[in-house]
Amino acid sequence: MNRRLAASLPGLCLLLALAGCAAPGRMPEETASAAARWSGRMSVRVEASPSLGPQAFSSTFELQGGPRQGDLYFYTPLGSTAASIVWTPGQAQLQSGAETRHFANIADLIERVLGTPVPVTALFAWLVGDPVSLDGWEVDQSQFGNGKITARRTSPPPGAEIRIVLEP
Repeated sequence: MNRRLAASLPGLCLLLALAGCAAPGRMPEETASAAARWSGRMSVRVEASPSLGPQAFSSTFELQGGPRQGDLYFYTPLGSTAASIVWTPGQAQLQSGAETRHFANIADLIERVLGTPVPVTALFAWLVGDPVSLDGWEVDQSQFGNGKITARRTSPPPGAEIRIVLEP
């Protein structure tokens, strides 16, 4: 994988994660997937895996949508778009510079780019204040009222951490 592409992407994403702002509180998934918008800063760190070396990046982001459909933009420190991800049921597309890559779905994109899976449904739950633990991921939302979310996975390897600071 090209280094620039790996540096510009998080998951995930979530996968992580990434116009508008988040309002604390729970939102049903069907509402979240249609109307939810978040922006802020995200950092992702993934330990080395058999297929990839350690991954780390930090970027401002804008995220709209939900686990089934959405779009995510990452920005450079000067405000230009570093990468974008758009997903719908059955496909996901990653664009970084002139390079475009296609994947079967958002979960596959995140795992291939980061070298570790990130539970997309849980990521969106975390963004609305629901402390879901899934697939070895534990979330710390003790600072959610201040717009801060930290999620960690220690097993199975590789370990990973996602930190999000939402704009007010």
